[in-house]
Amino acid sequence: MSDLSKNAQTRGMPYWELVTLIACLMALNAAAIDIFIPSLQDIGAALGVDDPNQRQFVITAYILGFGGAQIVYGTLSDRFGRRPILFFGLAIYILASVAAVFSPTFGVLLALRAVQGIGAAATRVIAISVVRDCFGGRRMASVMSLVMMVFMAIPVIAPNIGQAIMLFGSWREVFVAIAVFGLAVTIWSALRLPETLAPEDRRELTFKRTAEAFRIVLTNRVAFGYTVSTALIFGVLFGFINQAEQIYTGVYGLGPIFTVAFSTTAIFMAVASFANSRLVERLGMRRLSHGALIGFMFVAVLHFAVAFAMGGAAPFWFFLIAMTINFGLFGFIGTNFNALAMDPLGHVAGTASSVLGFMQTFGGGLFGAVIGYFYDGTVLPMLFGFIILSTGSLICVYLAEGRLFDAKYDPAPETSVDLEREPAE
Repeated sequence: MSDLSKNAQTRGMPYWELVTLIACLMALNAAAIDIFIPSLQDIGAALGVDDPNQRQFVITAYILGFGGAQIVYGTLSDRFGRRPILFFGLAIYILASVAAVFSPTFGVLLALRAVQGIGAAATRVIAISVVRDCFGGRRMASVMSLVMMVFMAIPVIAPNIGQAIMLFGSWREVFVAIAVFGLAVTIWSALRLPETLAPEDRRELTFKRTAEAFRIVLTNRVAFGYTVSTALIFGVLFGFINQAEQIYTGVYGLGPIFTVAFSTTAIFMAVASFANSRLVERLGMRRLSHGALIGFMFVAVLHFAVAFAMGGAAPFWFFLIAMTINFGLFGFIGTNFNALAMDPLGHVAGTASSVLGFMQTFGGGLFGAVIGYFYDGTVLPMLFGFIILSTGSLICVYLAEGRLFDAKYDPAPETSVDLEREPAE
C-alpha cells in the first residue's frame, strides 16, 4: 500500500469525500465569478461606472489574476508539497474578499478582485495536482468529471444566491458570503486533506529544474495542443459569463429572474459532466470530446444564422435551447481536454498543472474579455466568437493528434493509488 493510501485511510478520507473536497476547492473559483453576475449593475451604479461593458471587468480582473498566478503555484507545490501552498492561496482569497467589502472606488475593487483571483489560483492548481497524484488515464478523466459535476452545480446555485443577497443587502455582502465559503473550505481541507505528493517526487526549487519542468510541458505536442484548445474553448465560457447579465436583461428583458435562465444552462453542463464520468471509461476521452466539439461548432453556426436572419437575436426559446445544447456539449469538452493535456505529465504534475492552468485560464480570460467587450445589444458578437474559438480549438486538436476520434490512443484506465476503499475501522 502506498504512503498516500495509508495517509488517506489514517485520516479517514474515503474516495467520495476526496472527490467532493476537490470539487469544493474548484467551486471557490466558480462561486467568485458567478455569484457576482446579478450585482454587476449595482456595482457600476455604486462606484460610478457609466459604460455597461466596463462592468464586465469585475469578472475579467478576477479571471486574469486567477489565470496569471497559476504559473507560480505548481512549481512551489512540487517543492514544498500540496498542503502549504493550498493554505497560502486560501488565506489570500479570504483576506482579499474581506478587503473588497470596503472598496471605495472601482479601481480598488478591480485590484482586489485580481488579488482574490491570485489566491484562488492555488486552489485550482492544487486540486488538479492532487487528482493527478492519485489517478491516471481514463480513471483521472472519470474523477475529474465527478469533480466537474459538483463544480458545475455552482453556476446553478451561485447567481441565485447572489440575487437573493441583493434583495436584502448590497454587493458588499456578496463578498462576505464568498469569504465565509472560503473559510469553510479551508477548515475542511486542514482537517481532512492528506499530503498527496510523495517525498521522493519533490523537485528542488532551482532555476534549472524549474526550466526543465516547463520545457517538458511546453514541448509535449499532445499536452501543448490540448492546452491551447482548452484555452480557446474556455474563452467561449468566459465570453458568455461576461455578458450574460446584459443579454438576459438587455436583449431579452428578463429582469432579476434572468438567474433562473442562466441556471438552466448550467444544469445541463452539470448533467453532461456526470454523463461524461459514466461514459469516458467505456468510450474514451477522444471520441467524446472531439464529437462534442464538432457538435458545439454546428449549433453555434446554426444559432448565428438564425440570429442574423432575425436582426440580431433569435427568439428567447430558441436562444435558451441552443445555449443549453452548446454548454451541455461543453461538459464533454473541457474536462476531457484538460485530462488529455495532463496525462503525459504525471512526473511533473504540479508544474504541469500550473503551466496548463495559466495558459488555459489566462488565455481563455483574454478571449472571453474580447468577446464580451464587443457586446452591441445583440447576441451576434458572442456567437461569432463561439464559432471562431471552437474552430480554432478543433484545429489545435488535429495538429496535436494528427487524427480525430481515435480511442485506441486513449490511455488505459488506471489508478495510481487506492482511495476507493473505505478507511479501516
